[in-house]
Amino acid sequence: MSDAVSPLATPFPDLPAISGVTPRVARAGYKNWGRCDLTYVELAEGTTVAGVFTRNVCCSSEVEIGRANVAQGHARALVVNAGNSNAFTGYRGREAVEQIMSQVAEHLGCAANQVFVSSTGVIGVPLPKDKAREGVSNALAASECSWEEVARTISTTDTFPKGATATAMIGDTKVNISAVIKGSGMIAPDMATMLGYLFTDAAVAPGFLQECLAQANRRTFSCITVDSDTSTSDTVLAFATGKAGNVPLASFDDAGADAFAAAIHDVCRQLAHLVVRDGEGASKFIAVTVTGAVSDESAHRVGLAIANSPLVKTAIAGEDANWGRVVMAVGKAGEPADRDKLSIGFGGIWAAREGLPLADYDEAPVAAHLRGQDITIEVDLGLGQGRTQVWTCDLTHGYISINADYRS
Repeated sequence: MSDAVSPLATPFPDLPAISGVTPRVARAGYKNWGRCDLTYVELAEGTTVAGVFTRNVCCSSEVEIGRANVAQGHARALVVNAGNSNAFTGYRGREAVEQIMSQVAEHLGCAANQVFVSSTGVIGVPLPKDKAREGVSNALAASECSWEEVARTISTTDTFPKGATATAMIGDTKVNISAVIKGSGMIAPDMATMLGYLFTDAAVAPGFLQECLAQANRRTFSCITVDSDTSTSDTVLAFATGKAGNVPLASFDDAGADAFAAAIHDVCRQLAHLVVRDGEGASKFIAVTVTGAVSDESAHRVGLAIANSPLVKTAIAGEDANWGRVVMAVGKAGEPADRDKLSIGFGGIWAAREGLPLADYDEAPVAAHLRGQDITIEVDLGLGQGRTQVWTCDLTHGYISINADYRS
């Protein structure tokens, strides 16, 4: 992790232990750094799994194998490698993943397709099989660790560990969710999480767990962007051990299903925001709200055009209320828009309404809002009922410095 902590960082929360989940960390030595870089999480028999993955067509073997294996619905272990993404590494990369799966499966006495592997870091360098084998061996013999240690171990350019938790009532049974994520750059929808993992003691059928995670992803991870780039390795997995003892959830018709789905969404939203708050070089967290679009999908595309605009992001970095740049971003989105119906605001204060600057517009309170760390941009297209909210960060010199020196 970086020594310089993001000004938008938040303290790591107190995450409850999840029955049936045992996390451990170890050092494989994938990079020349003096910290743990391999995470191993053992899962109780009967644990169900769901996953969402990057749509980047140059994805890693970990993503290809994970996408296939999640379909069988059950998991016994998770291994996460940090410092090497193992992407664009051909058959050698796939062999390294299969070796890890076989090593853990033999230890647990389970099928290899119940062992999930993720890797993050530099692209184009095959994961060293000897280091991976030794790292896994070290992890299997390690003591149980804290969630914060897990969050730190899965990180690369992150400046602070990220975690979230929520609870839900399923009938008379309280269920817990603890989750960690890593991500700071190469963040864009489809999906924009880098690596995230949710663990719950709820009993949930794999199909319904997948439905809950996919719905949450569409409204959280697929609504964030740092730099418009989608990683080759993005993965979010959810694991449900069933140890809480609730009546298993199989569909939204079941009692408590809505509460559980809401808790999953809550955790995913927390995690998504944390990734943006640790955006490489970020100094401001930006929420973009678009209303009045012809559809929610159209609003989403307009929102991302604003959130991904370097001109908008640098204006916010410079605390400049240049609403003309927002107009530009709306116009380039390729979505229905009418200049004479468009309204733009910052921090709840309208600068322009229905195509015209407000005659009594006072920039002073807007300038004061932009000097803060949490910024809002409001856009009303005036065309329909479609709406969305997306989240991004500003673009500073820090982003260039981090990424110009990434491999050194």
